Amino acid sequence: MVLVLMGVSGCGKSTVAALLAESLGWPFEEGDALHPQSNLDKMAAGHPLNDEDRQPWLAKVADWVEERLDSGTDGLITCSALKRSYRDVVNRRGSGVLFVYLAGTAELIAAQLAARHGHFMPPALLDSQFEALEEPTPDEPQIRVGLGPAPAVIARHIVERLGLAGRTEGGRTT
Repeated sequence: MVLVLMGVSGCGKSTVAALLAESLGWPFEEGDALHPQSNLDKMAAGHPLNDEDRQPWLAKVADWVEERLDSGTDGLITCSALKRSYRDVVNRRGSGVLFVYLAGTAELIAAQLAARHGHFMPPALLDSQFEALEEPTPDEPQIRVGLGPAPAVIARHIVERLGLAGRTEGGRTT
């Protein structure tokens, strides 16, 4: 299984994924690290990415996911996955992927973004993230996790909700 922690910028994807990876012993990839430099530069300059900008990045995210699935290794990756079409690329195989949607209000996430320093994504782009967001629908492989509690509590809730406590042997399904 590959968990894709998704949601708008600033929702806590990286923090929660790192906690999950530590708890479960699963491989973790920071999806932002897969962006081409041109995307990082565009966002740092205050310009939102468009669908065309995101395609090479989404393909790299999907490749990482498939590498885990092909090797029979569990994993975690962060990816905003804002639109259904993006999630379809990431889950191009149609199985083995579960999107963990970290959902919060614009006000809550804006406050989290204001406290974040040194990230390429400026808080001014948060509105564009919410404008692009198509929340996952019941027919997609997903769970919705509300923001508010501390990241460690959210991570623990995800492990409990998905019954993952026994899936911790080096990232291999037990």
